[in-house]
Amino acid sequence: MLSIEMIRTRLSQHQPQSIAESFTRQAAVAMLLTLGEQGQEVLFIRRAEHDDDPWSGDVAFPGGGVEAQDNGAQQTAEREVRKEIGLSLQPEHYLGQLDDLTGAYLSVRVCCFVYLLPEKPQLKLNGEVVDTFWVPLQELQNPDRRRTANFTYRGSRRNHPIINLEGYCEHFLWGMTYRLLESFMALFPKLNHSTNKKA
Repeated sequence: MLSIEMIRTRLSQHQPQSIAESFTRQAAVAMLLTLGEQGQEVLFIRRAEHDDDPWSGDVAFPGGGVEAQDNGAQQTAEREVRKEIGLSLQPEHYLGQLDDLTGAYLSVRVCCFVYLLPEKPQLKLNGEVVDTFWVPLQELQNPDRRRTANFTYRGSRRNHPIINLEGYCEHFLWGMTYRLLESFMALFPKLNHSTNKKA
């Protein structure tokens, strides 16, 4: 099980890989952690469905597009968290940054910043978010929840690895947020090896 100390130490040592290429979209998200009954838990949001939103209806981390007035991607992530779920992140909550990722279908670069909250906060959702829920990291690592799925997304057939979120959300986790979660877990290879061995 990942302890707060393990996460804090590993992220403080990690040198995030930046992508310098130019993309049509620049976005930033926040991976929010807190300690629950089953160890560390991760906050997910479910986005409202809008025709002009490429991530419409998806399970995701809170975040959004970089705007001209933002002083860097981290400020974007914190601004979007405040706007979407009514949470003001503080400097003492910040743990570190994951490697940048690029979209598989869209020209987008996404930066992800990790925060640890002392407790589960009261959240106030705006119209862009219809639900929030916390999932223990050990559930997200459970091999019984992981499979490859064929599904239709925005009129196209997809074949992707997913995490079944039954019991937490009717939608599954896939795509960019899935890849960001995998990037986070890859920072702890010994834990992943132990988990897979037990399974």
